[in-house]
Amino acid sequence: MGENDDCIFCKITGNQIPSSKILENGKVVAFLDINPVNKGHALIVPKEHFKTLLEVPDNTLTEMMVAAKRIAKSMRKAIKADGINLGMNNFPAAGQEVMHAHVHVIPRFENDGLQHWPAKKYDEGEMEQLREKLVALL
Repeated sequence: MGENDDCIFCKITGNQIPSSKILENGKVVAFLDINPVNKGHALIVPKEHFKTLLEVPDNTLTEMMVAAKRIAKSMRKAIKADGINLGMNNFPAAGQEVMHAHVHVIPRFENDGLQHWPAKKYDEGEMEQLREKLVALL
């Protein structure tokens, strides 16, 4: 079990509460979301407790993405998904509700009614200034 005894995802990965697991390996578990955006929506979580993307070791993150690819391929065939969204909310301001890192694999269908995010514009010179700040901190 993970380091957080109250974490629902640690309880799922530790087999303390039931889930609809669809994939498991040494580092990650994937299961169906109980409140899906669309039916088939899956979550991929590391077995170890990490709060956000920023804490997940690179090798575990790789396993999460490989699992996402496998699940996406399965969704396209099993439920005839027209498309797939991958998402990861990090920190409450970004919509993270369970503070255990997880990736959403969401099947998409033509005319499913979901909207894409609205686009914003940069002011003159703002994009280059931001790019320089980001590059300096990499």
